[in-house]
Amino acid sequence: MTVVIHDSQTPKRGDTHARIRWALFGVALIGSFAQFGVVASLNDVATHFGSHPNVLRVNTLVGLNGSQIALGLAILRVASLGALLFTSLGDQKGRAGVLRTVFSVGLLLTAFASASPSYWVFVLIFALARPFLAAATALAQVLTIEHSRGHRVAPMALLTAGTGIGAGLAAIFHGVIRGPNSFRWLFALAALPLLSVPALLRPLRNVSSTRASESRLGAVPQGLRRQLGAMALVAFAIGVIGGPANGFAFVYGEGVCHISPSAMSVIILLCALTGLIGLWVGNTVSKILGLKRSLVLSLLVVALMATLAYGGSKWQFTIGYLLGIGASGAMSPVLATLATQIFPSQHRATCAGWVVVAGVIGAVLGLELFGYIVDAWHHSHPWRAAGILTFWPTLLLLFVLPRISEQHRD
Repeated sequence: MTVVIHDSQTPKRGDTHARIRWALFGVALIGSFAQFGVVASLNDVATHFGSHPNVLRVNTLVGLNGSQIALGLAILRVASLGALLFTSLGDQKGRAGVLRTVFSVGLLLTAFASASPSYWVFVLIFALARPFLAAATALAQVLTIEHSRGHRVAPMALLTAGTGIGAGLAAIFHGVIRGPNSFRWLFALAALPLLSVPALLRPLRNVSSTRASESRLGAVPQGLRRQLGAMALVAFAIGVIGGPANGFAFVYGEGVCHISPSAMSVIILLCALTGLIGLWVGNTVSKILGLKRSLVLSLLVVALMATLAYGGSKWQFTIGYLLGIGASGAMSPVLATLATQIFPSQHRATCAGWVVVAGVIGAVLGLELFGYIVDAWHHSHPWRAAGILTFWPTLLLLFVLPRISEQHRD
């Protein structure tokens, strides 16, 4: 007779995976709070640093014109391209250690942005933080996939929920902290979570990662490039739509529709509900239709709701933004799952970095195109026209989805 003795001090494997996923949830929440602060406070930043010429254009409303705001947002997006360096290091040096470093540095730089003396210095400092925070998000997604079993959209939805909560907290703090330097206090808050990083990431201390054999950072084997190219094109299309849909939302809501910051905070609280519903819908629909069909359906709703949000009235913005957040909640975990599980473990973080790069390029082009149309459109409803001309032609790029496999690769 064999007697099996269980050590009560040794956690079960499932418990270990659960603790890791909750730690990554914390990374997503804090990282999103740090990154979304620039979007939530953009109207205040533009008003604080901008001028107010006597021209009936966007700059009369928010202090900077559409092109200047778009350029600032585009610079922040371009800076995220540096995330590829750190995600590749995650494959070569171990993901947990790299995640701990980039997460800490990103938070520290975000806090430094609170002392910016001008708009462009603010953009520069925040741009330095973006590749670190973007890499932390990508590595968190990879680790979530690798510490999940079965249908992986649900664990990824938890990570997405953390991202949504962090963004919501940034918007709520933006509404509560008012005054001429309110945005400075918002960014300074990013320094507080730095104290908790060692405790937060303690469950990752024993995580081991399969390391890639390539010596060059960013190198991907020939056999993976077709799948990676198709996935990157999908991420590019989502970036073109999501960049301006999210990037201009607070500028438009507060500066154009004249929704008060406190009312925007209420909208954000309601977004928590629609976002959670979206996460549940995305998980359910992906089980029925599969990842790719679910992704197409949710992106169509995102484009439709973003167009409605920029329609010209407060109620259109409110309904469009609320339902758009719900659709994004359905889409984001499906996209993250598809973009990570189709690549083998030893190259997964590097491939995730390339997908981030594609999404960043798409967002930059989307922001610039959208901002240009807003400034150049001399007819009625320039924001609505910018949405239609930016969002809908981009959906044609989804024709590459059939080339992508949904099969998980260990």
